[in-house]
Amino acid sequence: MLQNKSYVRKTRAGKIEKVVKEHYLRDDIYCGAPACTVCDTSAARLSPNASTILVLDTNVVLNQIDLIENPAIDNVVVLSVVLDELRNKNLSVYNRLRALCSSPVRKFFVFSNEHHRDTYVKAMVGESPNDRNDRAIRVATQWYQRHLGSAVRILLITNDRENKRKAVEEGIFAETVESYVKSLGQPQLLDLVVQPASEDVVMDDVEDLRPSKKKIIYSEHKPMSEITAGLHRGIYHQGKLRVNRYNSFEAYVGSESIGDEIIIYGRTNMNRAFDGDIVAVELLPQDQWHVEKALSIAAEVGNYLRAEDEDEDVHLVPNSSDDAPRNASVQGPNADASLNSARPSGRVVGIIKRNWHSYCGSLEPMPLPAGIGGIAHALFVSKDRRIPKIRIQTRQLGNLLDKRIIVAVDSWDRLSRYPSGHYVRTIGEIGDRNTESEVVLIENDINCRLFSAQVLACLPPLPWSVSSEHLSDPNREDLRHVRVFSVDPPDIADVTNFVHPGTPLDDEASQRGTSVYLVERRIDMLPKPLTEDICSLRSDVERLAFSVIWEMTPEADIISTRFTKSVIKSCAALSYVEAQARMDDSRLVDPLTTDLRNMNALAKKMRQRRIDRGALTLASAEVKFQIDTETHDPLDIGMYQIREANQMVEEFMLAANVSVAEKILKHFPFCSLLRRHPTPTREMLEPLLRTAAAVGLDLDISSSKALADSLDRAVAVYFCSGDLSPPEYLHYGLAAPLYTHFTSPIRRYADVIVHRLLAASLEISKLPTVFQDRPQLTSIADSKDVLHNDLLHVTKFWDIMPVYLNYRHRNAQMASRASVELHTIIYFRKHPTDTEARIVKIRSNGFIVFVPKYGIEGPVYLTAKGDNGGGEWVVDEQHQQVKKADGSVSYNVLQMVRIHLEVVEPQPNRPKLQLTLI
Repeated sequence: MLQNKSYVRKTRAGKIEKVVKEHYLRDDIYCGAPACTVCDTSAARLSPNASTILVLDTNVVLNQIDLIENPAIDNVVVLSVVLDELRNKNLSVYNRLRALCSSPVRKFFVFSNEHHRDTYVKAMVGESPNDRNDRAIRVATQWYQRHLGSAVRILLITNDRENKRKAVEEGIFAETVESYVKSLGQPQLLDLVVQPASEDVVMDDVEDLRPSKKKIIYSEHKPMSEITAGLHRGIYHQGKLRVNRYNSFEAYVGSESIGDEIIIYGRTNMNRAFDGDIVAVELLPQDQWHVEKALSIAAEVGNYLRAEDEDEDVHLVPNSSDDAPRNASVQGPNADASLNSARPSGRVVGIIKRNWHSYCGSLEPMPLPAGIGGIAHALFVSKDRRIPKIRIQTRQLGNLLDKRIIVAVDSWDRLSRYPSGHYVRTIGEIGDRNTESEVVLIENDINCRLFSAQVLACLPPLPWSVSSEHLSDPNREDLRHVRVFSVDPPDIADVTNFVHPGTPLDDEASQRGTSVYLVERRIDMLPKPLTEDICSLRSDVERLAFSVIWEMTPEADIISTRFTKSVIKSCAALSYVEAQARMDDSRLVDPLTTDLRNMNALAKKMRQRRIDRGALTLASAEVKFQIDTETHDPLDIGMYQIREANQMVEEFMLAANVSVAEKILKHFPFCSLLRRHPTPTREMLEPLLRTAAAVGLDLDISSSKALADSLDRAVAVYFCSGDLSPPEYLHYGLAAPLYTHFTSPIRRYADVIVHRLLAASLEISKLPTVFQDRPQLTSIADSKDVLHNDLLHVTKFWDIMPVYLNYRHRNAQMASRASVELHTIIYFRKHPTDTEARIVKIRSNGFIVFVPKYGIEGPVYLTAKGDNGGGEWVVDEQHQQVKKADGSVSYNVLQMVRIHLEVVEPQPNRPKLQLTLI
């Protein structure tokens, strides 16, 4: 049966056009119930002994997804009209529901009500899309009641007052979420129920246990219509709110409209905005702008603490100068100029896009009565210091006080000091290493689940070996006669020979984006049979590779470059240590060692040439742990040693990436995936320039290796070549006009994309259609499009899974750092120690030090917390020195000091490494 659906739309040119689509209706769509006597039950997903089948409306799924994911909620019919609405309203919830529908252990069945002849409904004249969809849900529920008869109760779950009223009038069984959960006899499930706030929503009779004193704390958010108009007129400024990681009462909003960061001080001015929210900001009067002064943790922050949340812990900032509050006396010839240097300050007037998600932390009991029904109120304290405390109610407080739990945010009323949320699940005991490691993964959105059977089915059977078909492939060169060897990390395997576009394996890799390296484990982007048994380069084993081959002069000048898929047979698989030992042993003169020395000589010349062009050595200190094989606890900690062998491999990998970038850009100028590192601004480099001047260095900021410390905010990112002009392709840190990622397809999905682009440029394979769509490729590369805009209207977007390359890359880095921090805490909890440290940044109440022995950077206080020094300590900006007012004691940048390292817990369940001056 054919129906025509028509609607009008506005074109890019501003014209209105009518679109007519054919809509096919069928009568052979099955209900999914095993007990059905009419439908084919071979593909039934629901339980055969279910007494009740649930039908959920869209808003229930949107607001109660944490509850729905609980195994107690099962035998659910998911209507296609609900899926369509979810896809347009919230991509994250849509994907979570789809995962439930595809899970073999959950009883969720998708019913295509929009294509069933008896359940499809046309919109009536004057009926809103929302009302039409609610009616479609009720019609489908009624159909199920008639279709299955009295053997099974069909229950519509809705919190919409009007939808429930109409359902009851139409003879449909309907309940609210809370009443249904109560009927299950599992009181702990009620902790998962999100309490709706709208007057159009049905609420059970629950006493409001919030404090009766309803004082207005925050300003009302402006409506979107007013925000849009204000942005257009330049009254408001849009940007992402970034809360200071070490002082949660200070935030920044990067504004393109004024070309600067707007500073937001205090929770009142943040106006219920969370870190990562897209907000509209109004500038404060200029006489209220923040004055640039010496850096401190005191005074202004202390005022916020006393006024808003006195038990909040505030830290001296160990990273960027822009991450610390400023308040201290300043000396030197630039003092007056510093006092007059004001930066834009503002307040949040509206939330354009929320960044709420689930948070890990623990409970802090509130001094309130238990209330009715065993309900207790508590404040949830996130491990992420940027997140405000969250008010929840729970029926299992006694069991949760010593646990790490997950809580989701539901709302934040302007009358409440804290946002309201609900308990999601328990992770484990506080302080347990496995629990805290899982927290690291959850906080950074790292997917660590096992690979599914569908993904593993994409792999070739083991044992795998190079076949005669591979050797006879005209697009693959036989290089087995060439003396090939690898130095860890391995050379460029031909991963894309096994990871084909559009397969479950490719979808999974694109969602993971990158492998994640923790202290005690590695979370792979691709399954281990592929990375360890099929693609990894081993001695005397034939492998498929994607090769970049240069002809070079003895001076490391490239005469020619070619690219080919190949078959290789490695004569040796060396670690960095083994390769270095060979090069250093003068007794060895075998061909392999000679090759290593020759390559190292070329690499040194290549490296020097990059440095001469202005390249920077940006690698920060890497901490290495010795881990107990049984307990997995750290036994020792130190800095990872970089050898010439490491630098040799790095040079050739960089050269390969540059060569591939040039090749793919030449063939695909509008859709190549490249990587750039923008030039840092003068403001970013200012702290480094001050430090250099204090020790008598005339710093050339275009080429010094010392820039690493000042480039915290100049981040390398992926981009699509069609979105920027060639001068913007520059990778500043490498001093390379073009750069991409090609050499690590086993652990980075970006490299998989580049492999496909390179293969297409060589006419080995066709370019996948996704790469021919520039807007779509941009959405893949740019995390902000994916993460902060669920309504992505991108051609064929639903044909692939979004990759979030920059987002996944950054999260993997943050997870690695958090894992190092966790194991550092575990180690020093048992091994407090004294050691040497070097001062690297000056603050008005202390300084930041670097501990060479352990590769640790952290704050050392000269004043007690909450004490602004009272003028006792002053900062000399010119000489980068902090000293007592009477001049009796002073500390200078780059000075060595002796410190004590130990773990303390100033707040419950928030251990930190404390550095104390000896």
